[in-house]
This record gives sequence, structure tokens and C-alpha cells, in this order.
Amino acid sequence: MKTSLFQNISRIVLGSIMTIAGIGHLTFQRQEFTAQVPSWLPDSSAFIDFVVLSSGIVEIAMGLSLIFLVKNKINIGIILAIFFILVFPGNISQYTNGIDAFGLDTDQKRFIRLLFQPVLILWALWSTGALHYLMNRKKTS
Repeated sequence: MKTSLFQNISRIVLGSIMTIAGIGHLTFQRQEFTAQVPSWLPDSSAFIDFVVLSSGIVEIAMGLSLIFLVKNKINIGIILAIFFILVFPGNISQYTNGIDAFGLDTDQKRFIRLLFQPVLILWALWSTGALHYLMNRKKTS
């Protein structure tokens, strides 16, 4: 599916953000990402570290895929949207438990971050052409 220049630029920007965030999971923001792991998951430091590292690897893979695997961009957009849904409990946990991380040091800032998650989902779907694909697929079914 052909996407516009603006969609392509948006896809590359999102891919770059995902790659940098993934690198942050593995290095300079590891502690902040650790703070976002929901408290209802097992309270084992090894498990929490595994969650942070593995999600970082997924983010790097998704980011690089958005940038370079253009022929698969629709599938990548759908997978990334699902990923954003799957990590949303971490954002909810940060809000409900009042966890300061990433400069989100007030309930208002943490709540606004919750509202940004649907934007990320739509960004992934729109910039890859997946939103158009899904909407047209539904009409023809």
C-alpha cells in the first residue's frame, strides 16, 4: 500500500523514537523503565529486569523494522499497535501507584501520559497505512 510522504516521515520518526526508547531500556533509562513494570507482576528483580530488557529488544526491533522493512509496514504497524496496548498496564501502574519516572512527577502529568497512548496506537496504524488497510478490509468483508 502506498503511503504519503508525511506518513513515511512520521513512520521513520516513530521508528527512531522506538529505537532510542529500546536502547534506553537496555542502558541509560533502565531504572526508569524498571519503575514502570506493573506491581501485579512477580516481584522478582530478575523477572522485572527480564521484562525491561526484553521489551527494550522488542522496541529496537520494531523501531528498525518501521524504518527499514517498508514492504511489511502494514503488518509492523499492526504489531506495534498491539505492543502499545500490551505495555499500557505499565503506564496505568505508574499513574495509580504515583511512580515518578521520565519527568512524570505529578498525577496530572502521569494522567496526560495515559491519554497519549491512543495517539501512539493511531500513529503506528496511520503512518504505516495499516489504519487504511484495516478500515477497507472491514468494508469488503
